[in-house]
Amino acid sequence: MENTKKRPEWLHFGTGNLFRVYPAALCQNLLNKGEMDTGLVCGDCYDFELIDKLFRPHDNLTVGVTLKADGSISKEIIGSVMQAEKCSNEFPEDWAILVKAFRNPSLKMVSFTITEKGYAIYNTDGTLLDSIRDDLKNLPMKAHTFLGRLVILLLERFNAGKLPIALVSFDNSPHNGEKLQKAVLKIAQTWQIKKLIPKEFIDYLTDSSKVAFPWTMIDKITPRPNEKIAELLKKDGYEDAALIITRKGTYCSTFVNSEEVQYLVIEDQFPNGRPPLEKAGVYFTDRETVNKVEKMKGCTCLNPLHTALAISGCLLGYKLIYDEMKDNDLRKMIEILGYKEGLPVVVDPKIINPKKFLDEVLTKRFTNPFMPDTPQRIATDTSQKLSIRFGETVKAYLANPELDVKSLEIVPLVLALWCRYLLAIDDEGKSFELSSDPFLGEVCMILEGIKFGSPKEEFEPKLETLLSNEKIFGFNVSESPIAEKVKSYFEIMISGKGKVREAIAQACRK
Repeated sequence: MENTKKRPEWLHFGTGNLFRVYPAALCQNLLNKGEMDTGLVCGDCYDFELIDKLFRPHDNLTVGVTLKADGSISKEIIGSVMQAEKCSNEFPEDWAILVKAFRNPSLKMVSFTITEKGYAIYNTDGTLLDSIRDDLKNLPMKAHTFLGRLVILLLERFNAGKLPIALVSFDNSPHNGEKLQKAVLKIAQTWQIKKLIPKEFIDYLTDSSKVAFPWTMIDKITPRPNEKIAELLKKDGYEDAALIITRKGTYCSTFVNSEEVQYLVIEDQFPNGRPPLEKAGVYFTDRETVNKVEKMKGCTCLNPLHTALAISGCLLGYKLIYDEMKDNDLRKMIEILGYKEGLPVVVDPKIINPKKFLDEVLTKRFTNPFMPDTPQRIATDTSQKLSIRFGETVKAYLANPELDVKSLEIVPLVLALWCRYLLAIDDEGKSFELSSDPFLGEVCMILEGIKFGSPKEEFEPKLETLLSNEKIFGFNVSESPIAEKVKSYFEIMISGKGKVREAIAQACRK
């Protein structure tokens, strides 16, 4: 604790389940090996109840529960978090600790698990988010968004002597470092134009020898804490395994359950040095390789398969991804999506073999009976994922003269499945709750009025309007060579009960 207070090396923002069971566990691994002698300072920037209900009452400890494919589980105490604070100047004591850490020359890395939405500064129409616009109107010290407060903390580091630092996003988003950099610079440059901060600060932020924004690829499935796991812990004498849902809808507990498999690939760009994370299994490489690994995972070998299972699972009434893998139609669907449609356009990153990675996904990860992951969780924010998980594959086919985009069956099927999902009626004709998504109101309104048996002349114009949204799909689906397949599968799926299943089976037979 004292070492961390005197010379912090690693500060992390985002105190949710992924952080507690992965980055914090990596730090614990290095502490156990004697490779580090300082722990983590972490700051919550969204849901302060986590600090009050999880961290402080339990001395910042977490029980990490690893759910293995062979049916066994392992447990470890993760105690690497030394200080957990609320990232807001509304809490002066917490804020002072974060400022002190940022002003310390010892600080090497600031990492983030704030979700992909945490880097957003613009609405879908290109206008600034109201919260960001309000921050830019006010004095920097009155910033109330996390990104605004992050810029203030970086200004503190600049004022302490232009100290170097790496800002490292661990969020599951392509080019995550670039997204963080653009958000930080937009806020800082706007304040600088208004002469609220010095121009030299912008020079500091744009000097990669001072401030770096490495790209990363992270991969670890971390479902919400599960009641069955809580019961197993109680049988082992663990007293406080109650599940907590905060007022902001965060699902958490004093334990975190996650899969055994994990990958973290980081661009090796750290102007002030870094913790020796390679000794805990992290890959360090160049930006191009990080990008290839991210594309392998995000565009072909994992994320598209997860989304396909999520959407179809919601429509077919499934509650667990694991159970979907016992459904022959669904399993065949993602096998075709991965092996037949995905692998032909994957770029081999060399450090991880794409075929072996895909084999592991299908035989060890999705089939893990102890992984309580749900289609409903994975379906969250799907509108923000389609352009990467499917749009990039279509564009890769279009760009390669040796590949026939019209040979794709599962990609257009999944796009049709998502449109069908937006009707919020399952394959038995029963209504269900759609998972949260920032564009849900917008996209559902477009398809409003479509129901079982709607004639083509009624639904097609609405469907084409949605499919023409390039921001969602990454390309204009309605003007693409797969447009007719998407519309055809959608037409089948709204023709009556049981037709979602029929469309999936049909696509898998072709």
